[in-house]
Amino acid sequence: MKVLVATRDLFFRAKLGAVVQAAGAEAVRDDTLCDLAVIELGGPDAEQRIRALVARGIPVLAFGSHVKADALRAAREAGATAVPNSEVERALTERIRA
Repeated sequence: MKVLVATRDLFFRAKLGAVVQAAGAEAVRDDTLCDLAVIELGGPDAEQRIRALVARGIPVLAFGSHVKADALRAAREAGATAVPNSEVERALTERIRA
């Protein structure tokens, strides 16, 4: 499985990349090559990017701050599974191993 990890935070990108590898998948940077996308919420185009990926049939795991419930809700409405930052590692591992 190829997993796109899209986050502005380099520390979080490295951390999630390690989760992807530990679960037996490959982290990629090109959304045309992925089987699953992990998108950080909060950027100006996050919801639009989620909608585009979902429209192409790519499952999306979105994550963001637990205090920004509106962003998590908007991601779910756009077709993503959305979780707070504290749950993204577990959710990602489960998605890859499913």
